[in-house]
Amino acid sequence: MKQLSLCIVLSFVFGLLGLNEIALADSTRRYGCIIDGTDREPTGDRNGRIILSLQYTCRVADGLLKDAGITGLSVSEWDSEKGRYLASIDVYRALDGIAVGQVLEGTGSSVTEDNRAVGIAASGKMVFKFASGSLAALSGGP
Repeated sequence: MKQLSLCIVLSFVFGLLGLNEIALADSTRRYGCIIDGTDREPTGDRNGRIILSLQYTCRVADGLLKDAGITGLSVSEWDSEKGRYLASIDVYRALDGIAVGQVLEGTGSSVTEDNRAVGIAASGKMVFKFASGSLAALSGGP
């Protein structure tokens, strides 16, 4: 299975600010996403530390996955402006293909402008655990 390094810039601090739209980008693809559900839970061990879970749907704008739809779930731990992704899984659907990607590791941090949070910069590694049809190349085989 191929590992995909990704570098994500989110247009808005989606779950942290309660917004419902995000945009993701890496060196080869652009995504337009909508947050379908979010949950914030304080960890209780120190102020400002939360567990954030998101459900989202996306549309890929370019690259191999152009026009593919994505549904996913992400769980991350945030301590103030720094985050660590604990689990994330995405299902990619394209014409005549399907793939399942899992984030292996990832970190994030808040992006601010004029002392206001406007996004999240994140990076990590993803592996496609399954891919078939037109998306088979993601896993290196049928």
